[in-house]
Amino acid sequence: MSVPRTLLGLLQAQNSSHGYDLKRTHDELFRSERPLAYGQVYATLARLLKNGMVSIDGAESGDGPDRKLYSITDAGVTDLDSWLSSPEQPTEYLHNTLYTKVVLALMADRSAADILDAQRAEHLTAMREFNRRKASGDLADQLICDHALYHLEADLRWLDVTAARLAELAAQVKG
Repeated sequence: MSVPRTLLGLLQAQNSSHGYDLKRTHDELFRSERPLAYGQVYATLARLLKNGMVSIDGAESGDGPDRKLYSITDAGVTDLDSWLSSPEQPTEYLHNTLYTKVVLALMADRSAADILDAQRAEHLTAMREFNRRKASGDLADQLICDHALYHLEADLRWLDVTAARLAELAAQVKG
Protein backbone atom coordinates (compact mmCIF):
# COMPACT_ATOMS: atom_id res chain seq x y z
CA MET A 1 0.00 0.00 0.00
CA SER A 2 1.23 3.48 -0.80
CA VAL A 3 0.80 5.59 2.31
CA PRO A 4 1.56 8.88 0.51
CA ARG A 5 -1.01 8.25 -2.19
CA THR A 6 -3.55 6.96 0.30
CA LEU A 7 -3.19 10.20 2.26
CA LEU A 8 -3.53 12.18 -1.00
CA GLY A 9 -6.73 10.29 -1.77
CA LEU A 10 -8.13 10.99 1.67
CA LEU A 11 -7.24 14.67 1.34
CA GLN A 12 -8.94 14.86 -2.04
CA ALA A 13 -12.08 13.22 -0.64
CA GLN A 14 -12.16 15.48 2.42
CA ASN A 15 -10.99 18.69 0.68
CA SER A 16 -8.66 19.36 3.60
CA SER A 17 -7.77 17.72 6.88
CA HIS A 18 -5.46 17.62 9.86
CA GLY A 19 -2.90 14.85 10.20
CA TYR A 20 -4.70 13.43 13.22
CA ASP A 21 -7.96 13.14 11.28
CA LEU A 22 -6.20 11.57 8.28
CA LYS A 23 -4.71 8.89 10.53
CA ARG A 24 -8.05 8.18 12.19
CA THR A 25 -9.89 7.97 8.85
CA HIS A 26 -7.18 5.75 7.36
CA ASP A 27 -7.30 3.34 10.28
CA GLU A 28 -11.12 3.19 10.17
CA LEU A 29 -11.32 2.59 6.42
CA PHE A 30 -8.40 0.26 5.82
CA ARG A 31 -8.38 -1.71 9.07
CA SER A 32 -4.74 -2.64 8.96
CA GLU A 33 -3.46 -4.98 11.62
CA ARG A 34 -0.84 -2.31 12.21
CA PRO A 35 -2.47 1.13 12.19
CA LEU A 36 -0.45 4.03 10.86
CA ALA A 37 1.79 5.65 13.42
CA TYR A 38 1.31 9.38 13.90
CA GLY A 39 4.99 9.87 13.14
CA GLN A 40 4.54 8.14 9.80
CA VAL A 41 1.56 10.34 8.93
CA TYR A 42 3.37 13.58 9.74
CA ALA A 43 6.63 12.50 8.08
CA THR A 44 4.67 11.56 4.94
CA LEU A 45 2.79 14.86 4.98
CA ALA A 46 6.11 16.71 5.30
CA ARG A 47 7.48 14.89 2.23
CA LEU A 48 4.28 15.55 0.29
CA LEU A 49 4.52 19.23 1.25
CA LYS A 50 8.17 19.39 0.19
CA ASN A 51 7.30 17.72 -3.15
CA GLY A 52 4.41 20.12 -3.82
CA MET A 53 1.70 17.48 -3.53
CA VAL A 54 -0.03 19.13 -0.55
CA SER A 55 -0.24 22.62 0.86
CA ILE A 56 -0.96 24.00 4.30
CA ASP A 57 -4.17 25.99 4.41
CA GLY A 58 -3.80 27.29 7.92
CA ALA A 59 -3.17 26.17 11.43
CA GLU A 60 -5.15 26.10 14.63
CA SER A 61 -3.38 26.73 17.89
CA GLY A 62 -4.25 24.81 21.00
CA ASP A 63 -2.64 23.27 24.05
CA GLY A 64 -0.03 21.44 21.99
CA PRO A 65 1.62 22.16 18.68
CA ASP A 66 -0.36 24.00 16.04
CA ARG A 67 -2.70 21.76 14.08
CA LYS A 68 -1.95 22.28 10.40
CA LEU A 69 -4.75 21.96 7.87
CA TYR A 70 -3.50 20.13 4.76
CA SER A 71 -5.00 20.21 1.26
CA ILE A 72 -4.10 18.41 -1.92
CA THR A 73 -2.54 20.55 -4.68
CA ASP A 74 -3.10 20.26 -8.43
CA ALA A 75 0.19 18.34 -8.66
CA GLY A 76 -1.08 15.99 -5.95
CA VAL A 77 -4.34 15.46 -7.84
CA THR A 78 -2.40 14.66 -11.02
CA ASP A 79 -0.17 12.20 -9.18
CA LEU A 80 -3.14 10.56 -7.46
CA ASP A 81 -5.09 10.28 -10.73
CA SER A 82 -2.11 8.65 -12.42
CA TRP A 83 -1.71 6.17 -9.55
CA LEU A 84 -5.42 5.33 -9.39
CA SER A 85 -5.62 4.68 -13.13
CA SER A 86 -2.54 2.42 -13.17
CA PRO A 87 -3.28 -1.26 -12.55
CA GLU A 88 -1.31 -2.97 -9.83
CA GLN A 89 1.26 -5.53 -10.90
CA PRO A 90 0.33 -8.98 -9.65
CA THR A 91 2.67 -10.07 -6.90
CA GLU A 92 5.19 -12.55 -8.18
CA TYR A 93 5.73 -15.59 -6.07
CA LEU A 94 8.59 -16.96 -8.14
CA HIS A 95 10.84 -17.08 -5.11
CA ASN A 96 9.47 -17.56 -1.66
CA THR A 97 10.76 -18.75 1.65
CA LEU A 98 8.50 -21.78 1.90
CA TYR A 99 9.72 -23.21 -1.41
CA THR A 100 13.29 -22.60 -0.26
CA LYS A 101 12.61 -24.52 2.98
CA VAL A 102 11.12 -27.43 1.05
CA VAL A 103 14.12 -27.67 -1.28
CA LEU A 104 16.63 -27.39 1.54
CA ALA A 105 14.79 -30.04 3.57
CA LEU A 106 14.88 -32.42 0.61
CA MET A 107 18.58 -31.76 0.07
CA ALA A 108 19.29 -32.50 3.74
CA ASP A 109 17.15 -35.66 3.83
CA ARG A 110 14.67 -34.00 6.16
CA SER A 111 10.92 -34.31 5.88
CA ALA A 112 9.64 -31.73 3.43
CA ALA A 113 6.18 -33.22 3.96
CA ASP A 114 6.35 -32.17 7.63
CA ILE A 115 7.18 -28.62 6.56
CA LEU A 116 4.20 -28.57 4.18
CA ASP A 117 1.91 -30.06 6.84
CA ALA A 118 2.96 -27.46 9.41
CA GLN A 119 2.39 -24.70 6.88
CA ARG A 120 -1.02 -26.11 5.97
CA ALA A 121 -2.01 -26.08 9.65
CA GLU A 122 -0.85 -22.47 9.94
CA HIS A 123 -2.89 -21.47 6.88
CA LEU A 124 -5.99 -23.24 8.18
CA THR A 125 -5.67 -21.46 11.52
CA ALA A 126 -5.42 -18.11 9.72
CA MET A 127 -8.42 -18.99 7.56
CA ARG A 128 -10.52 -19.82 10.62
CA GLU A 129 -9.61 -16.44 12.13
CA PHE A 130 -10.46 -14.55 8.93
CA ASN A 131 -13.79 -16.42 8.69
CA ARG A 132 -14.61 -15.46 12.31
CA ARG A 133 -13.70 -11.85 11.63
CA LYS A 134 -15.68 -11.86 8.39
CA ALA A 135 -18.80 -13.25 10.09
CA SER A 136 -18.92 -10.42 12.63
CA GLY A 137 -17.55 -7.63 10.46
CA ASP A 138 -19.08 -4.93 8.36
CA LEU A 139 -18.76 -4.84 4.56
CA ALA A 140 -15.22 -3.45 4.65
CA ASP A 141 -14.08 -6.23 6.99
CA GLN A 142 -15.84 -8.84 4.86
CA LEU A 143 -14.10 -7.66 1.68
CA ILE A 144 -10.69 -7.45 3.36
CA CYS A 145 -11.16 -10.94 4.80
CA ASP A 146 -12.33 -12.32 1.43
CA HIS A 147 -9.12 -11.03 -0.18
CA ALA A 148 -6.98 -12.72 2.45
CA LEU A 149 -9.01 -15.95 2.30
CA TYR A 150 -8.68 -16.25 -1.49
CA HIS A 151 -4.91 -15.86 -1.22
CA LEU A 152 -4.74 -18.47 1.52
CA GLU A 153 -6.84 -20.86 -0.59
CA ALA A 154 -4.40 -20.45 -3.48
CA ASP A 155 -1.51 -21.16 -1.11
CA LEU A 156 -3.27 -24.32 0.11
CA ARG A 157 -3.62 -25.51 -3.49
CA TRP A 158 0.11 -24.94 -3.98
CA LEU A 159 0.85 -26.90 -0.80
CA ASP A 160 -1.22 -29.83 -2.10
CA VAL A 161 0.42 -29.79 -5.54
CA THR A 162 3.88 -29.58 -4.00
CA ALA A 163 3.14 -32.41 -1.57
CA ALA A 164 2.00 -34.58 -4.48
CA ARG A 165 5.25 -33.88 -6.36
CA LEU A 166 7.77 -34.14 -3.51
CA ALA A 167 9.33 -37.35 -4.81
CA GLU A 168 9.88 -35.78 -8.23
CA LEU A 169 11.31 -32.61 -6.68
CA ALA A 170 13.58 -34.65 -4.39
CA ALA A 171 14.98 -36.50 -7.40
CA GLN A 172 15.72 -33.20 -9.14
CA VAL A 173 17.38 -31.44 -6.21
CA LYS A 174 19.49 -34.45 -5.30
CA GLY A 175 20.20 -35.16 -8.98
